[in-house]
Amino acid sequence: MDLNNTGAVITGAGNGIGAALARRLAGEGARVVVNDLDVGAAEAVAAEIGGIAVPGDAASEDGVTALIAEAGAHLGAIDLYVANAGVGTGGFQDAPESDWDLSWQVNVMGHVRAARELVPGWLERGHGRFVSTVSAAGLLTMLASAPYSVTKHAALAFGEWLSATYGDRGITVQCVCPLGVRTNMLDSSGEVGKALMDASAITPEEVADAVMAGLADERFLILPHPEVADYYAARAADTDRWLSGMRRLRSKVFAEEGNE
Repeated sequence: MDLNNTGAVITGAGNGIGAALARRLAGEGARVVVNDLDVGAAEAVAAEIGGIAVPGDAASEDGVTALIAEAGAHLGAIDLYVANAGVGTGGFQDAPESDWDLSWQVNVMGHVRAARELVPGWLERGHGRFVSTVSAAGLLTMLASAPYSVTKHAALAFGEWLSATYGDRGITVQCVCPLGVRTNMLDSSGEVGKALMDASAITPEEVADAVMAGLADERFLILPHPEVADYYAARAADTDRWLSGMRRLRSKVFAEEGNE
């Protein structure tokens, strides 16, 4: 993908993976719209990279419509949309309804609503690219975080559906699936989350490196942690064995953290 003069929108780009990717895309000549709920963070990243800050909600129907309309007015055309905004609520099946709803709205419907706005124009133009930050939880699971795991699986499923439906009509769809990344979300994941992910966690800049390589070769799954491909293959080849291994991991981690 030739990024020079490409019109790009990145949600959740005030920090972490989104901010790192905004810097990389701008460095390659893209014209970047930086979106984040945190107005100050969005404006700071946009000022740093010579981009455009369009703060606001990237999940609700009205918020997505407003974001894409304003971004389109600035850019002329949106060539690349990175649905990076996400929430990482923890909890089990009895997590509050509000946590389930927030996870669904941000991690899934934000993607659906953006595609609803973008796909018709991309089909007319014959090209467009939709990149979702999904997480390895969407391919595997995340212990102690049912809302996150379920909605990230749904985000991956939506990306697969988009690709299967429009991939031969000029629309490229890609899903970014890292394990732990040293962001605010990892910091707030609690002791269990850190026990599971901290040792292998990488920086947002390393994720951005993987995304840039993925943009070049257009593969659907972008795996900043290459070992995730082996885990995913093992899950598919023998799901019962994989689940048994996950149960052993759960027992080990929860016992170590005093939660078993």
